[in-house]
Amino acid sequence: MKIIEIDDDLYAFIASQTKHIGENASDILRRLLMPESPAPVRTPRSDAGSEVTDEVPAAIVDAELNTDASVAPSNVSDMVTPVSPENAADILENVTTEALATFTKRVDQFLFVLAQLHKLNPQAFDAVEQIKGKNRTYFATSKEALLSNGSSTNPKAIPDSPYWVVTNNNTAKKIAMLEQVLQKLGYDASVAQTVTSRFAPEGR
Repeated sequence: MKIIEIDDDLYAFIASQTKHIGENASDILRRLLMPESPAPVRTPRSDAGSEVTDEVPAAIVDAELNTDASVAPSNVSDMVTPVSPENAADILENVTTEALATFTKRVDQFLFVLAQLHKLNPQAFDAVEQIKGKNRTYFATSKEALLSNGSSTNPKAIPDSPYWVVTNNNTAKKIAMLEQVLQKLGYDASVAQTVTSRFAPEGR
């Protein structure tokens, strides 16, 4: 498996093409660019007895936002329990364009979406702490933990939750973070795309 660095807008486009939770970046690109090419056959490794695979979250393509390999299995679907249809409907009912329009700042809209996700998934929300960048942590249960990554992280509390999140990133990065959170909590790609498009209707 090869890991490449790409720009935020390209990453966002690739992530937006995800058809199901657990689909990796290589398979997405193969489907888009080589539709006639069969998927590669994965074969067991003799040294570890496990499957050789490049199946990792699509976000690993972005060197600034990937899941820490020490806590993430090779297949995201192995660790994610899909949310109930009622939960999926609730997040779409709560995160509406009208609700987001009540906030004038993008960062406040970002925090609102995260707060709604925590409200609906309080027990599972600790999974977001696995979402890490190349050299920084994005979520933590204290401001100090995020400040230890650097003075420019601008951590803010997620309302009505014990969690904090870094906010000194652009809209494309916030979209990528929301996509990872939604995936970690078990929302399917269509729900994630709807939520992020409402968050940033003008595009990435």
